Amino acid sequence: MKLYCLSENPNAPCLLLTFKGTSIMLDCALDLSPLMHFLPLTLVPSARLSKLATWKPSDNVASKALSQDLKECGGQVFVDSEPEVCVPEIGIVDMSTVDVILISNHHNMLALPFITEYSGFKGTIYATEPTLQIGRQMMEELVEYMERVPKRRKSTQWKKPNILKLLPASLKDALYLSSWKKCYTKHDINSCMSKIQKTSFGEKLPLYGALTMVPMSSGFCLGSSNWVIQSQFEKIVYMSGSSFLTTHSTPISQEPLKNPDILLLTGVTQTPTHNPDSMLGEFCSNLTVTIKNGGSVLVPCYPSGVIYDLFECLSGYMDSVGLMQTPMYFISPVADSSLAYAQIFSEWLCAPKQSRVYLPEPPFPHAELIKNGRLEHFSSLHGDFSSQFKTPCVVFAGHPSLRCGDAVHFIELWGKSSNNTVIFIEPGFPYLEALAPFQPLSMKACYCPIDTAMSYAQANKMIKDLKPLHVVVPNKYQKPPVSQPLRTDLVIEADPAPMSFHRGEVLNLPIRRHSEKIELTPELANSLAPTEVKPGVLVSTVTGILNARDNRFILEELPRPPSNGASQSPVPRKRKRDDDASALSGVHPKQYVYGTLDLEEFVQSLIKHGIPDVKVEETASGHIVLLAQSEDTIIQIEEGSTHIFCDGNEPLRRKLKDALISCLPTF
Repeated sequence: MKLYCLSENPNAPCLLLTFKGTSIMLDCALDLSPLMHFLPLTLVPSARLSKLATWKPSDNVASKALSQDLKECGGQVFVDSEPEVCVPEIGIVDMSTVDVILISNHHNMLALPFITEYSGFKGTIYATEPTLQIGRQMMEELVEYMERVPKRRKSTQWKKPNILKLLPASLKDALYLSSWKKCYTKHDINSCMSKIQKTSFGEKLPLYGALTMVPMSSGFCLGSSNWVIQSQFEKIVYMSGSSFLTTHSTPISQEPLKNPDILLLTGVTQTPTHNPDSMLGEFCSNLTVTIKNGGSVLVPCYPSGVIYDLFECLSGYMDSVGLMQTPMYFISPVADSSLAYAQIFSEWLCAPKQSRVYLPEPPFPHAELIKNGRLEHFSSLHGDFSSQFKTPCVVFAGHPSLRCGDAVHFIELWGKSSNNTVIFIEPGFPYLEALAPFQPLSMKACYCPIDTAMSYAQANKMIKDLKPLHVVVPNKYQKPPVSQPLRTDLVIEADPAPMSFHRGEVLNLPIRRHSEKIELTPELANSLAPTEVKPGVLVSTVTGILNARDNRFILEELPRPPSNGASQSPVPRKRKRDDDASALSGVHPKQYVYGTLDLEEFVQSLIKHGIPDVKVEETASGHIVLLAQSEDTIIQIEEGSTHIFCDGNEPLRRKLKDALISCLPTF
């Protein structure tokens, strides 16, 4: 069994598992961190950004090649081009040989169009219904943000090695530049989505008869899954983005994950020093202070996930502090479908929200907020939004990287006033880096990451409960975070010590195929004659032909030879292989002996078979039987074995064999 690591970010995983002749890709997430190196895409041409100074290296040749590619802002250098993303390292594998892709949640499928449309992949993709639909929404939002503000310039010169070495550290040390790509298109998304097969929690998905794959609830978000991959004798569990918190999604299912041979663990919290509950309280208090001071609040966010819980918690909190008249705006190209799908995925929700469906009431309160006009959603800033917009207000908009989307416009609009606040809730982007292209900035910035993924303490406790034989984790989980180098509790621990991996590495996992299940045909099973060798244990000989097909092994009866009177077939037959001939020759023993040889009984049996003069000598390991009539014959009897040495006297050897077999039980 081998594991290929195709991504560096533990929270944007992409792994390839090969076992029993199959290849399984586990997630194909898109690493969005390269967005931080690019200038934002603004809806309205920004005079401030257009006036940024061009960064030029000391080398004149490189300076001419770069032209206007790089801009300097606040002491940092940014690429003035269409933003790029980092795709998985699919070049180290032949994607046409990958049999299946298993998706754990909607965050971990954003690289799928690169795989399905540009890599030669021809296999099957499995994901739950919510994962498929919400993943589509996130892809469509990202593409819409990129396409609606196209960049005229295509900057590529800065990636050349002779120029790259002259750039500032932020760009010079950027990782995996060869995997940075422009985003896909809407056509790619539609083509990709048509190739995904929907599945449900607990559904057994066979893979060529060799393995069974089962998705189980991970509790992280709507439709998120942990995958159990099993053969007859091996069990692999893949966990990515699991949560033990009580949120809107179905709780994690732990029982089916227990006692695996291999536990692959990714998706542990990105903010281990920030408790989600305390961050939610801090979010509400910062928002309240801003609104009461006459300012507005911007919340850069994804169009799905934690915002469903935020709408519910925030509306109740604002009621309690007398801010019920403050409007909330949700702006996204997929805002309408996101809110609608959340209400119809009732079977994927936690029990309290499922019970509301039977009242009947909407599972989420945002339907009531929309009805009362407290929450309004828009696809863009154009049209109805401009006529209904009023301040102070709370705006939820994308993209959380602040490199594209409507959030960029609000930063430009509100950034000059210290009354306004931007609150970062998504943990995937460092907020200071996100704000860097907008400096100097007067509006307040609060970092309140709400990451519901399991903590390191929860992960270590879970490992003890699941009792895996081996644990495999990203190498970043083997040492404390860079920001907390002394926090040795912020690592993954197991006994034996976990195996670790990083991008581009291939691991040989400690699993070997020792056994396979074989089925007997009914005809062959009926021909068996079991013998009880000890209470509860029966043994029988079996002879047949093993038929191996589609990873199923079936033992069939030997074909019976044709009778002498049978008519010969006029159809010419292929010459039989040597092993077929030997299988039909009937040279197998008719019976097998077992048990322990009784020495006294054996001596009496020798006398009965006409060998009277017998001498028995005791040795350190057993006994030696000597025959008077043949000095060259020795019978060596030890515990578990009997050896007869008889050179050149075949009749005597047969007598000794018959005497020995008569003293042992047979089957």
